[in-house]
Amino acid sequence: MNELQAILESFESSQKSGEITFLATVVKTQGSTYRRPGAKMLMTNTGRIIGTISAGCLENDVFEHTQQRMSDGEPIVVTYDNTASEDILWGFGLGCNGIVQVLIERLERESTPNAIAFTQECFHQKHLGIIATVFALEGAVNVKIGSRLLLYPDGKIITDIKDTNLIQSLLTDSQAVFANQKSRVNNYQLPLGSAEVFIEVIQPPIPLLIFGAGYDAVPVAQFAQALGWHVTVVDCRANEATRARFPIACDVILSRREVVHKQVFIDAHTVAVVMTHNYLDDLEILKMLLPSPAPYIGVLGPKSRTERLLEDLRLQEIFYNTEQLKRLHGPIGIDIGADTPEGIAIAIIAEIQAVLTNRSGNFLKNRNQPIHQCDESNLNLQLTT
Repeated sequence: MNELQAILESFESSQKSGEITFLATVVKTQGSTYRRPGAKMLMTNTGRIIGTISAGCLENDVFEHTQQRMSDGEPIVVTYDNTASEDILWGFGLGCNGIVQVLIERLERESTPNAIAFTQECFHQKHLGIIATVFALEGAVNVKIGSRLLLYPDGKIITDIKDTNLIQSLLTDSQAVFANQKSRVNNYQLPLGSAEVFIEVIQPPIPLLIFGAGYDAVPVAQFAQALGWHVTVVDCRANEATRARFPIACDVILSRREVVHKQVFIDAHTVAVVMTHNYLDDLEILKMLLPSPAPYIGVLGPKSRTERLLEDLRLQEIFYNTEQLKRLHGPIGIDIGADTPEGIAIAIIAEIQAVLTNRSGNFLKNRNQPIHQCDESNLNLQLTT
């Protein structure tokens, strides 16, 4: 379970127990910081804290703000400037030469727009969503801190923002963020002031299909589940014992290679790992996966075996273009010298993560660019009536 999933579950339990809940969200960072915009932490009035927004340095202070400054229920933004020498005096001593801005708000189940309910819907319905949140204002503007615009995949919006010009610009920019799936911070120049907005991508859990139910598939499922991915194990031997072997998997499908294509759903967000240890099963599964929109297809085994699989497909007069073959990874995994099921599983999950984030998987010490890209943050946009 990932952090956001834990927050959603904890919010549900807090509502049942009658606790007052607060949500802290990192909305903007400058320089080097441990967490990036979008990091969240749920807090209750009883002192429970779920999630982190730093390396453990800011959490207690943020919680104190919920106790001392939020009696009226209005959202607040707290800025932590770790570039200043006073940082050591205040006791944070983060060691990160950056600035962090944190939006803190009290959560209400019946509020509109409801970001928590929207996020839950994105997870349950397995679709992307955009949350645009106002966190800084200057001048005489008809907008409030914490005001939001929610964007659905079909273009539907829910918002409590009154400024129609800002709504239109946020809608345009949110659609762009939806397309490139990269959160960003925009600064909008309004006729009588300005508004700074964090436009956040809400992504449902990554769907991982594991074809094969051997013991070496168990750690792959475990590591993926630890990251909050939605894991489906497909056993082409249709062995009932598989369900007991994979109690942590979200779904287990018992099938045969001839009909497996009728029992799985693959979209542009699905990643797949083929590790059946059965050549004919792999051949049939690849026949299904390569034409699919899956961005990552990994095949366990040496390169010569994968090349033989492709050659046998060609002999069946089944051909694939270069773009389709670029998504095929065989041998599977990043080269970390792994030779145990657990080590191989780490290499596999790391490679999938690198592919999905368009990274090389090299040592960070050899990276000349910042670890986290700016993604066109802090744009100044002029709005006129």
